[in-house]
Amino acid sequence: MTAEPLVHVVAMGVSGTGKSTVAAAVATELGLELVEGDDHHPDTNRKKMADGIPLTDADRLPWLRKLAALVERKQAEGTPTVLTSSALRRSYRDILRAGAAEIFFLHLHADFDVLLERMGERKGHFMPASLLQSQFDTLEPLGPDESGTMIDVTPSVAEVTAKAVRAIRAMT
Repeated sequence: MTAEPLVHVVAMGVSGTGKSTVAAAVATELGLELVEGDDHHPDTNRKKMADGIPLTDADRLPWLRKLAALVERKQAEGTPTVLTSSALRRSYRDILRAGAAEIFFLHLHADFDVLLERMGERKGHFMPASLLQSQFDTLEPLGPDESGTMIDVTPSVAEVTAKAVRAIRAMT
């Protein structure tokens, strides 16, 4: 499905919410291109996070601008995308919105303890569970004027994906 007008979806939220998993499933279901935001972090950001040091706004800014430029390029190509990005603050989402006419945010969320347990079970991810609290502290939920929806990720991936797809289809 190609949405008209061209829509870009951002799977957002704190670490451990399954942004990559849900985004991949949504992209497959809707026939959209998947863009893994973490793949675009500079090595310095990845090292900092792996060392248990939260990123600052200054650390995130070049990464967010790079993602916005990528979305802008996909917009110009006529290619709708599903992008993963924590997009924790409104100001970060504003940067991403600069790249496309329409961005729909899937704010994936769950209780802290649920996510902490999930993060403890992950293998090989650069983001340690010790940084989860800093992400919760930084998170600014979607404002009423922001296009998007909040989805609880405690159900199965299939249920979360179905709810996300329904929300995206309802807004297009």
